Amino acid sequence: MAIEAFRLTGLASCAGCAAKMGLGTLAEVLANVPGFHAGAHPELLVGLDGADDAAVYEVAPGVAIVQTLDFFPPVVDDPYTYGAIAAANAMSDVYAMGGQVRLALNIAAWPEDLDVALFTEVLRGGAAKVAEAGGVIAGGHTIFDPEPKYGLSVTGVVDPAKIMRKAGALPGDVLLLTKRIGTGLLMTAAKEQRPAHEAGYEAAVTSMLMLNRAASEAAVAHGAHAMTDITGYSLLGHAREMADRSGVRLVIEAARVPALPDAQRFAAEGVSTGGGGRNRAQLGDRVTLPAGIDESLATLLFDPQTSGPLLIAVAEADAERLRSTIEAETGGCWRIGTVEAGPAALEVR
Repeated sequence: MAIEAFRLTGLASCAGCAAKMGLGTLAEVLANVPGFHAGAHPELLVGLDGADDAAVYEVAPGVAIVQTLDFFPPVVDDPYTYGAIAAANAMSDVYAMGGQVRLALNIAAWPEDLDVALFTEVLRGGAAKVAEAGGVIAGGHTIFDPEPKYGLSVTGVVDPAKIMRKAGALPGDVLLLTKRIGTGLLMTAAKEQRPAHEAGYEAAVTSMLMLNRAASEAAVAHGAHAMTDITGYSLLGHAREMADRSGVRLVIEAARVPALPDAQRFAAEGVSTGGGGRNRAQLGDRVTLPAGIDESLATLLFDPQTSGPLLIAVAEADAERLRSTIEAETGGCWRIGTVEAGPAALEVR
């Protein structure tokens, strides 16, 4: 049906091509933006000064809202699946803060000459994923644009006493990762029609469609100390943010990092993304890589993710119980490193 027409447009881009502004550029821009900081607004519990995954605003004693938004061009050809992935990705920031999704608004751009039946499928996919999260889409805003774009503005709720932040990781903590990584590489391999890309592509789509809800709820219930979701800035970029915010040294054991099927193979064959290159350039010497690290593994660690995993810092005594709980709920959770006393740093071993 219309799905094939969407495929024939050739508009599906790769995860790494949905170019998120680089870490260095974004920091430069935000440094000159006044306001939006928690210190100037008592009810604003998390703002720009926290560099966290979403804003948090207290509306009543014991009740705060979590607010975020995200959108990007197509990462897959199927419009329904694209809508669902974009929605899952947007809601992930609420889960990274330990919240629950309640309300969402569509953000969309659509070419005037592209079949609106395809747009309907995008919106249906997004609405279904929000419903799976226990929320509802109540409206939105759409403009005409030469390239399709879709995402959500999401409102969640959280107990102010249970907000999860990037800050809070403590020496002695264990680092857990709740999904395999490599979506950027695999979407690019599919876009380039690399031989034998189908298995990795399907695994990546399945991963991107999985909500971080169950993992987030388990992390909160087991008293995790810090949490963030891994998206465009890669595992290493977001881990470095956690190290900086917590004032600790994060150590990632590269051999333990779980990869989606064929992701590292494609990296070894030369597949790369623009986002991965930007991540590596802008992190520079802020990440310590081991001498002689396999280049394909390094590419994986810098790979931008769409609807990626949660990175959780939790006390050693609670780590295995939390890991097994998440694995039972979602099918996977991996211990990938530890937290050591500062100063703030990120080391890959």
